[in-house]
Amino acid sequence: MTELPALRQLTITRVRVMLREPEIIFWVFAFPVLLAMGIGVAFTDPAPEQLRVAVEEGSPGQVHLQALQDRDDLQVQLLAPPDADDALRRGEVALVLGSLRPEEAGSREVLVFRYDPARPEGRTARILADQAIQEAAGAPRPVTIRSQEVEQRGHRYIDWLIPGIIGFNLMSTGMWGVGFYITRSRQNLQLKRLVATPMPRSHFLLSQILARFAFLVVEVPMVILFAWLVFDVPMEGSPLALVGVVLLGAACFSGFGLLASSRVRTTEGVSGIINAIIMPMVVLCGVFFSPARFPDSLQPLIGILPLTALNDALRAVYNEGLPLTAVGGDLVLLAGWTGLTFALALRWFRWQ
Repeated sequence: MTELPALRQLTITRVRVMLREPEIIFWVFAFPVLLAMGIGVAFTDPAPEQLRVAVEEGSPGQVHLQALQDRDDLQVQLLAPPDADDALRRGEVALVLGSLRPEEAGSREVLVFRYDPARPEGRTARILADQAIQEAAGAPRPVTIRSQEVEQRGHRYIDWLIPGIIGFNLMSTGMWGVGFYITRSRQNLQLKRLVATPMPRSHFLLSQILARFAFLVVEVPMVILFAWLVFDVPMEGSPLALVGVVLLGAACFSGFGLLASSRVRTTEGVSGIINAIIMPMVVLCGVFFSPARFPDSLQPLIGILPLTALNDALRAVYNEGLPLTAVGGDLVLLAGWTGLTFALALRWFRWQ
């Protein structure tokens, strides 16, 4: 029991140090809100997205220029053939309507759609342009089709995005806030002075995680409140369940921060290690887009990464309203990573 006051003082000291650093305040509190605002505004434009289409001057596509311009979902421009090819190569347009090249066409006048099949907007523009031309030419529609656009809360991209931003922020601030601070303290010889104290290293490392928890009281509610007020994003699940997932996620990535900084002597070195851990998970683990886009061969690797488990658990509670029992596998995986990283950091940690 006599050790608890020492641990409490270590935690309070760490919190005070963090509050005195303006850059930490920005990255912990302001950055996730600004990130949610920027991406949310980009993907919640009430006007339908217009795909850019180029029509080559003098080509058979110019005959259908008016039919294309009548569509609300296409933005059409008339360009010279070399300019149209350049615009397609630079990604400025998704589709070019032109004619066959002289060596291909012979004496025939054939309308050609040029697009990159690897770009989804290219395939979509090709379908829309073909539909506009065929309907304007009087093509019959033997099957009646009715479209329904789903814009209700809980089904939008912004609803799916907010839990991913929370998970991303827990990872980045946990690793940078813990790992960078410890390495800088070692580089400035501040840790060397602590060697003379009777403080065990486990208390020092644990205080870093507890100090991280102190900032969660404001950090996560700010994002949730902002998403609700600005984008009308609901939280479907239990706040207590969300708190449990957030605490475990914060502990997990604080453990990664401890491990990354356990022996590194320079801030440049720890920056490289942290980036090497963070960047693959940002790409693979479903922060901004679904991991299902990646090949099946990568799915087992993606499934065991801690950020994947954290994002899946956050979305299950936040978006679907599921209880903690429904995300037990994700929580066990996070707990396993937490225990592993903390144990390794405790074993490998050096004061100097």
